[in-house]
Amino acid sequence: MISVVIAAHNEAAVIGRCLDGLIAPDIDITVVANGCSDDTAAVAASRPGVRVIDRPEPGKSGALNAGDAVAVGFPRVYLDADIPLTAADVRTLAAFLASTPGLLAATAHRTLDTRRRPLLVKAHSAINGRLPAYRDALYGRGVIALSAEGRARFDTFPEVVADDLFLDGLFGPGEKAETPAVVAVVETPRRTSDLVKRLARVRAGNAALRAAGAARPAARSSWLRDVVLPRPWLLPAAVGYVALTVAAARAARRRDVGWGHDTSTRGAVGAQQ
Repeated sequence: MISVVIAAHNEAAVIGRCLDGLIAPDIDITVVANGCSDDTAAVAASRPGVRVIDRPEPGKSGALNAGDAVAVGFPRVYLDADIPLTAADVRTLAAFLASTPGLLAATAHRTLDTRRRPLLVKAHSAINGRLPAYRDALYGRGVIALSAEGRARFDTFPEVVADDLFLDGLFGPGEKAETPAVVAVVETPRRTSDLVKRLARVRAGNAALRAAGAARPAARSSWLRDVVLPRPWLLPAAVGYVALTVAAARAARRRDVGWGHDTSTRGAVGAQQ
């Protein structure tokens, strides 16, 4: 039995689509609706066989821990509600884990959806999508699968924003990998302002983990050294990338950027019953 845990905060617009592709007899699914003011729990509960925990307290770490407490199988797959994987995708991740010696954690190949996005969002994605930091890393996909041995690396999820970076830091080379056989389509924000907010949240969360020594240092110049210099035609996109990075750094310093999500992409889907 493969267990999937989905922490969902105000995800009524996307949770139905997410679950409809996952439901299968061999997949144990838990949705933890946390701090929701919409119909996330009701939409999830309308799907047959889906276990739903409705927590009044917001917070992704607490939701993941609540889901872990009732999940029954391994591998354990932690999935974001806006990543539309299928039951076949989940089985492929499980098979990849089981068939690769020494592998304890696996994730999908990452692709960024930039259709009908503003120019600055496309510019940022043109650079970000080519950063080598994402090669065989676990973060940035919205899905991470752990074997039973991999899950034993930690007790509970700490109170952090960057839960995917936390998991990534637990495994060394050869213990984590992505499989190209599964693709996670990550929707980029539909508004530039929403991208800045997302980048600020990520930056603040990553900085907190690095300050605690729980994540590897950031490669600040990688966008130039590894992406733009080998591809000079990306220089115009790099200008936008740098401008957005600076704006996000300022935003991360001046306000609370706790766990949240991009409402611009959720609104495009529409509520699903």
